[in-house]
Amino acid sequence: MIFGKFARLVAAVSISALVLAGCAPSAPEPIVPDASGAPAGFSEYYEQVADFEECGERLYCADIQVPLDWSDPSSEAISIATVFRLADSEPQGFILFNPGGPGASGYDWVKDSADYLGTDNLRSNWNILGFDPRGVGRSSAVECLNDAEYDEFLYGVSGFEIGSEEDLAVARAATADFADKCLENTGALLEFVDTVSAARDMDVLRAVLGESKLNFLGYSYGSFLGTTYATLFPDRVGRFVLDGAIDPTVDDDEQTLFQLEAFESALSTFLENCDSFDDCPFSGNVPADLESVRQLLASIEKKPLATSSGRELTIWAAVTGLIMTLYSDRYWPSLATAFDEALSGSGDEFLRLADFYNDRGEDGRYQTNLIAANYAISCRDESASQSMFAIEAQNAKLLEAAPVLGRYWQFGGLRCGSWPFPEADKPSDYSAAGATTILVIGTTGDPATPYSQAQSLANDILEDGFLMTYNGEGHTIYGNDNKCIDGVVDKFFLTGELPASDPNCS
Repeated sequence: MIFGKFARLVAAVSISALVLAGCAPSAPEPIVPDASGAPAGFSEYYEQVADFEECGERLYCADIQVPLDWSDPSSEAISIATVFRLADSEPQGFILFNPGGPGASGYDWVKDSADYLGTDNLRSNWNILGFDPRGVGRSSAVECLNDAEYDEFLYGVSGFEIGSEEDLAVARAATADFADKCLENTGALLEFVDTVSAARDMDVLRAVLGESKLNFLGYSYGSFLGTTYATLFPDRVGRFVLDGAIDPTVDDDEQTLFQLEAFESALSTFLENCDSFDDCPFSGNVPADLESVRQLLASIEKKPLATSSGRELTIWAAVTGLIMTLYSDRYWPSLATAFDEALSGSGDEFLRLADFYNDRGEDGRYQTNLIAANYAISCRDESASQSMFAIEAQNAKLLEAAPVLGRYWQFGGLRCGSWPFPEADKPSDYSAAGATTILVIGTTGDPATPYSQAQSLANDILEDGFLMTYNGEGHTIYGNDNKCIDGVVDKFFLTGELPASDPNCS
């Protein structure tokens, strides 16, 4: 989900209000682990008794231990931070939740906004557990740069033409320095923050929660994490819902191309509807308006815009802020304002949006390790080709697919070029053969995880997948007050039942 100088388009998180409510419940009973299926040498992790302590209204927190290296039972233990919201009524059990990323905190989601996660039906009947996967947030975490270094890494400009030999030399040096500091500040953990290891950790969480089968709600990257778990442990799959689904067979270059094409399309859709917003500065002629956007970005390349904070809106901050708003049409009024300000010479709104996206506070501090974790997990999962021939061929495809935005994702594959560890082992087959039916949700106008990927995951990859379509805009949809989507998902979680066919919600 990180955009900037060294961007790779990856799945991002769903976003909701951060408000708490509810009454204090009685403490839950101690949980007896279900250690069935523990791999040889790892039973101690499966048999541990979680010490859940009250940490808010209806909230209980515990750190769970998992092995650093799943191939070595003698490796040191690392910590997975968890928090669950107690169901409003008698719970059916636990649902694990992941909001996306990679690098987003499921712990923070549940701790700060659990009363707005999913639906009233879901929260009434299930304990919802959020966790930070290995490398993320409050778990044993990846650490890379300090705040000032992140500012330069994400927003700084080289002073050379984008894509020139001089610009690429600066980029290579920056990504190499980033990788070196990640290794220096993180240590041995950096080698083991891949998605397969995180999925194995989820099976420990299942055991510790006393569940014979795992129930799971995964948004965006969370769908990839869920698919990986289902592939590794098909006989332990309970009720799985994957919203904003990712096709795990698509390689890094293809993923970037598909996503970038979808973001360009979302930009065009925004421009088609821009005149409905008070601050819209465009004419309503989409081709002409796209050219205006291109010219604006080109001008910011040459001369960053001033902001009231004293910081400059560089091209990388502008593009990050722009992309951030394309995740949901809820942000389109802010995008209209940002364009209106930028065309008048102010970068305030675009910079605010970029900072929000990167978890940068007004005090200049980065609130989470989102950036570090995103890079670390992504680079262990898959690294794009580093040959200039392959990169230049990819660049041509990006520019053809996205004439406005493609310029800013050229050479993005270089970001993992200096990573200290190769790609981690991963499944060759993601069919999850033998698992119960997995509900896959795709949104036709989703820019981050294009609808075609939900189609392929449900219809072609999973042995037993059920596709549910939302005809609309935005990234992920369950829990956003669409009665059609929410009704099907709630019934599935409660009963395991699905409609006879895709209801094609709108």
